[in-house]
Amino acid sequence: MALMPMAPQAVASGLPIPALLIIAVAAIAVLLFLIIKVRMHAFFALIIVSLITAVVAGVSADELLDTLVGPFGRTLGNIALLVGFGAVLGRIVETSGGAQVLANSLLRRFGEKRAPLALSVASLLFGFPIFLDAGFIVMLPIIYTVARRLGGGLLLYALPSTGAFLMMHALVPPHPGPVAAAGIVGADVGLVLMVALLVGLPTWYVAGYRLALVLAKRHPNMPVPNLLGEPPKDNPNPPKFGTVLLVLLLPLVLIFLNTGLNTLSASGAVPEDALWVQVLVFIGNTPIALLISTLLAMYLLVIRRRSGSMGGALEDLVDDALAPVCSIILITGAGGMFGGVLTATGIGGAMADGLDAIGLPLILAGFLIAVIMRVAQGSATVAGTTAAGLMAPAITASGETNPLALACIVVAIVAGAITFSHVNDSGFWLVSRFLGMSTKTALMTWSVIATAIGFMAFGLVWILYLFV
Repeated sequence: MALMPMAPQAVASGLPIPALLIIAVAAIAVLLFLIIKVRMHAFFALIIVSLITAVVAGVSADELLDTLVGPFGRTLGNIALLVGFGAVLGRIVETSGGAQVLANSLLRRFGEKRAPLALSVASLLFGFPIFLDAGFIVMLPIIYTVARRLGGGLLLYALPSTGAFLMMHALVPPHPGPVAAAGIVGADVGLVLMVALLVGLPTWYVAGYRLALVLAKRHPNMPVPNLLGEPPKDNPNPPKFGTVLLVLLLPLVLIFLNTGLNTLSASGAVPEDALWVQVLVFIGNTPIALLISTLLAMYLLVIRRRSGSMGGALEDLVDDALAPVCSIILITGAGGMFGGVLTATGIGGAMADGLDAIGLPLILAGFLIAVIMRVAQGSATVAGTTAAGLMAPAITASGETNPLALACIVVAIVAGAITFSHVNDSGFWLVSRFLGMSTKTALMTWSVIATAIGFMAFGLVWILYLFV
């Protein structure tokens, strides 16, 4: 739906709406300049631009610190636990040999003729808790082995796998982009997860798997490189397939349970004050669900399978998982700060008026802003976070409070943030170099798949948005 007309909004700065819009455009331009040209880290760039924007818009000195720190802290409170627990869960599955067990079991079940589908499904499941780059590296020895054994060209097996990782990383919590966007916009993460899977699974099958097969057949002679040498030997004490599946699917079940019970309670179908309902709703909260699943993974995949004293092994494993995501958590917090500044200064209300004047729907505006940010600076997480920060004040000013509509807007934003991956995206180079692709081939395969996933997911979620 398009933004509805609204009463003029009081602004902290007292500046006229045209001046506020000019400040918003200038802030985005400076942000892109710092990230792209100066090569400044996105965390510092977002904080500096937020500070300058607040000062220029007229926030007083005694309100400045609260204007910056308040949204930063609220955003971190929403996303730090989710990203942290998700990273640890993925690292445990990776180091325990769970990824290899998952892939091998699916290959046996699907058969060699459907090996690309088996690898894509394995990547889909394994891509829930682990980030794209780490998941791709873990799956790479398996992809190499299958390609060497069955033939047909490396891309026949690699592209369907990367398509699955792309969809999961782009749309599905607890990945940082959708989690951060949900926190900034104020959407329920459980509903975002449900909407993301509802539109993401058909998107994966069409754009991440079927399209990948079509593109792979255009490059049938791509050899398997020796970048990693021979695949590592099997873990002498691998976990069972059912155990790996349990720790990956448990958080989904708990989160769905929370969302379902909240819906039933609101409609009066179940008693809201019943103890069993309150307990199940509590453990189904996304941070608690991920905590329970991570602790279970620690026991089933690490503690129970090791003999003797654990020493500091588990502590080292957690440290290794958390270290790479600290930067992502801080970037998302800074993105929340940027959105908070736009709200406090009245720039968000001015943007809402501008969107209403041209009749641009909220969901389309969020998608397009994310696309522009993605093309300009490369990072899907930064694109989604920044677009959410820009849209949050406009969403608030529009009066949109429907939880499902907010979840749809979040999915539209992160769908835009995955499109048009090209040479300024680190994932573009990681995948192309490990698969031995030229830049041209990567643009004709990886970039096409990423763009197709973004646009198809947006199309499906917009249809859903029209009916809420």
